[in-house]
Amino acid sequence: MKKITIVSAIALSFLSLQHLMAQETMTLNECMNHAVNNAIKVKMQELETDDASVARRDAILQAFTPAVEAGSSAQLSFGRTINPETNTYVTSATFGNNYSLNGGIYLFNGFSSVNNIKISRTALKMGVRKEELAKDEICLATMQAYYNVVYYQQLASILEEQVNTAQAALTLAARQEELGQKGHADVVEMEAELADREYRLVTARNQHADAVITLKDLMFWPMDQDLAIDTSMTDVDEISFLSYSDEVENVTDNAISNHPSIAIAKGNMEKARYELSTARWKFAPNLYLSSGWSTSYYTYPGQEGYVPLPFWNQLKNNQGEWIGLSLSIPIYNRLYNHSQIRRKKNAYARASLEYEQKKRDIEAEVARAIQDRDGSAASFRQAERRASVQEEAYVLNMRKFEQGLISPIDFQKASDNWLEAKTARLDALLKFYIRRSVVDYYNGISYLAQ
Repeated sequence: MKKITIVSAIALSFLSLQHLMAQETMTLNECMNHAVNNAIKVKMQELETDDASVARRDAILQAFTPAVEAGSSAQLSFGRTINPETNTYVTSATFGNNYSLNGGIYLFNGFSSVNNIKISRTALKMGVRKEELAKDEICLATMQAYYNVVYYQQLASILEEQVNTAQAALTLAARQEELGQKGHADVVEMEAELADREYRLVTARNQHADAVITLKDLMFWPMDQDLAIDTSMTDVDEISFLSYSDEVENVTDNAISNHPSIAIAKGNMEKARYELSTARWKFAPNLYLSSGWSTSYYTYPGQEGYVPLPFWNQLKNNQGEWIGLSLSIPIYNRLYNHSQIRRKKNAYARASLEYEQKKRDIEAEVARAIQDRDGSAASFRQAERRASVQEEAYVLNMRKFEQGLISPIDFQKASDNWLEAKTARLDALLKFYIRRSVVDYYNGISYLAQ
């Protein structure tokens, strides 16, 4: 009963895989594009970039355009009041209506407006680079998940071949037992070998299903929809581009010039420098220009014999204009400006150190990425040779086993060696693909452009 359950699980998994393969497959680049276009992290960063764009617009308008406001008021008073026409007290109801328009602009405010424009422009550039960094991180995570799916899918295919071979070997051993060429112990060994292969296949299927869920999650792919991916990149016998002429210094220079994290760290340093400059100019006087216009209308409802001037005549006769220029000089504000300068100095120093540390980190990451890529290339070459030799040894041992020249244990060992060699070759190949992409990324080529 247990054996039937295992075989049924294998059959169902195989049918599921065939169903996936029958669908239209998605390439790695298509998966990364889908992930980037649907990622919540990217959309949130786009909103932050839009906020930075609005802040830059506000900074420009604040620096070069005046603030203008208009106002109107109406009041009705009873009893004794001052007649605005004769400037004497009268006892009467009075209705007044006022209108005003005024505006003003800073002619000089210690270059705060100019620095705010620079800060907002830097923040906008940083927002764009943060979007790029978010997309790059999602692409790398999607690539790793994609290759995990490829690995477990190919591993399942390899194990499926092993199951079929073990099944054929068991059938042969059973027949040889009937003919008296093998003992019952040999048949039991082959049954155990088949059960082990079936268990590994079911495990690989489960790992493949888990890897697909991870990939769907990163891509924001509907969990109830199937996802089939292209696995043709594993169909290579030899990689012809294992020799590279790029140097760590060249790739590092490109990374420092193009990597979003470097640009973000540099932007933080520039923002801190502009904020320090703004704090220092707080000791400078401010010069503000303002002007305005106002008019009014008055009437005394219920007063006998009073004939008010027409509304438009009063507006014209009562209007007035004014212009003013104010100068404010900071003298003492409890050392707040001094404290601000000290804090901004510290912030600029921290940002500068973080920028230098980020460059140092990138240098180490580039060196490690190149080393990992070249190491993976060497590992693949060796794994390729090893898989070829182990396959040949497996074929020879299969013939010997069929002829009864070796025991089931020896045949099982040869089969395990071949399986491990093929798995190691696949693992080395996929690791090489990832690490090569990382080096190209540091060299200025985005993951989506590779």
